[in-house]
Amino acid sequence: MITKIKNLVVKYAVSVEATTDEDELALQLATATLLMEVARADTHIGEDERQAIHRAIETHFGLSPETTQQITRAAEHEAEHSTSLYPFTRLINRECDYQDKLQIIRMLWQVIRADGYTDKHEEHLVRRVADLLHVPHREFIRAKLLAMET
Repeated sequence: MITKIKNLVVKYAVSVEATTDEDELALQLATATLLMEVARADTHIGEDERQAIHRAIETHFGLSPETTQQITRAAEHEAEHSTSLYPFTRLINRECDYQDKLQIIRMLWQVIRADGYTDKHEEHLVRRVADLLHVPHREFIRAKLLAMET
């Protein structure tokens, strides 16, 4: 997975910020790709969803707008060509603690709710990601309810 991420970095000219190592960059790209996957689940990525992804990645990882743009561009390409969620969730499971995983599920819900509509395919995909990240159903529901309040 790291080799694949490095190839994406080169292909999309993602400039690694001074404090970012390869594992952190891989985690950022994996998270952004999951966010793109959920945005694509209803077959259309709207501008509201793109902005929500950008905000989530920039805020969660504390990145510059330029680096965030590069990561989201690479993540969109990866989401279009990916056949499995497993490589991304495996990396997140390896690198993240439970609280980080909960935050990722919350970010997925924020992206879904960005356009004001929750498609059944989007919800199903978040459920699958939550299962792959070993996040209990009650936390999946809690994240959904929090997203609906905002």
